[in-house]
Amino acid sequence: MMRLGVPFFIFILFAGLVLGAPRSASADAASDIQSQIDTNNQQLDALKAEIAAYQKQLDAIGNQKNTLQSTVNALALSQKQLATQIKATQNKIASANLQIRELSFSIGDKEATIAADQAAIAKALRSIAEGEQASLITDIISSDSLGEAWQAADQAVLFNRALTDNVANLRTVRAGLAANRDAVSAQKAKLVSLQNDLTLQKRSVDASKAAQTQLLAQTKNQEANYQKLIAQKQAAEKSFEQELLNLQGQLDLVVHPNLLPKVGSGVLSWPFSNAFMFNCTQRKKVFGNLFCITQYFGNTPFSTANPQVYNGHGHSGIDISAPIGTPIQASLSGTVLATGNTDLVRGCYSYGKWVMIIHGNGISTLYAHLSEIDVSKGQSVGTGQVLGLSGMTGYATGPHLHFGVYATEGTQIMTLRQFRGATIGCADASMPVATLDAYLNPLSYL
Repeated sequence: MMRLGVPFFIFILFAGLVLGAPRSASADAASDIQSQIDTNNQQLDALKAEIAAYQKQLDAIGNQKNTLQSTVNALALSQKQLATQIKATQNKIASANLQIRELSFSIGDKEATIAADQAAIAKALRSIAEGEQASLITDIISSDSLGEAWQAADQAVLFNRALTDNVANLRTVRAGLAANRDAVSAQKAKLVSLQNDLTLQKRSVDASKAAQTQLLAQTKNQEANYQKLIAQKQAAEKSFEQELLNLQGQLDLVVHPNLLPKVGSGVLSWPFSNAFMFNCTQRKKVFGNLFCITQYFGNTPFSTANPQVYNGHGHSGIDISAPIGTPIQASLSGTVLATGNTDLVRGCYSYGKWVMIIHGNGISTLYAHLSEIDVSKGQSVGTGQVLGLSGMTGYATGPHLHFGVYATEGTQIMTLRQFRGATIGCADASMPVATLDAYLNPLSYL
């Protein structure tokens, strides 16, 4: 009798072996991987401290008088900081790859457990279906005593409970497998992002070195030549501003304030990564604000509220300090209205390399003084998409981004020669030109 007991205990033994079987090789591999990840994290902390130390030195140089030596020193320090950031990114990539390997080991273990559990459950169910065991009623009736009958009933209950437990365990392991696969997908996405960061950082180093080489060539590494260059830029900029003011006052364009986004609506994002903006909050003592702003809009330092006061003598946007090669991001989705480079016109010290994006809400945004441009006219861009790298092209005595916001209907892309037949300075440089009331305060929409 008691035919139920033997297959039952075989099942329990088999299931126990499946669930409790040691996997020392996988455990050792996972432990080794975690050790490498921990080592990488320690190295990353050291690299972060090194990056912060370079930043302090750069901030100290920023407080010094603008000389050729201080500019060259700042560029050299920026390159060292970027090199350390590249090491940090490579460290993060290595850790992401290690975590993917660790998760892959776990996935393999879970898949083996699922296969074994499924086999055990299937075997038990086949045993029942094929009639290898008598029914519980038959076992009870054929028992020689009441005790044997109760034992048969108890074993049947235990068998069903074990089967239920194994099914539940199978579901749990499957859920864990799905979670691990999701984690692998997330790590792979992180890996792609880090590799993109690495590519941008390497380009940043190249942009910084190119700016340094160009500066030394222009000045022949002489302080007197550098100061002469700065003076030329200032004089040319003053002449350009006057020409632009004359043009702005004659543009026959009308701006309808009711078609613009509401002030304070926050429709725009900052044109930098979250990491860059967080770093700015840590440097409040350097800039006196949380956003690395070195020059505000309009005629007053904190001209942030409506009406948008601009009479041609103030600043038409905001300047944000950013090392050469910093990725510049679109502050809102839209279409590239135009790009340009005023440096192509000899003696024109204006926006340098610039990009203008037209948005569908009545405003357009300008990103100027770039070292590189990554987009082209007519291209659709999304919020946060990289438009190019920051620089100090055009009228810039230090690396920064000029960020401007315009009323779209009061803005045109043209040259001064096209409108007034101008022949000096920036006459043949293509750039955004707007009526005076089309210049908007960026801080009203950020």
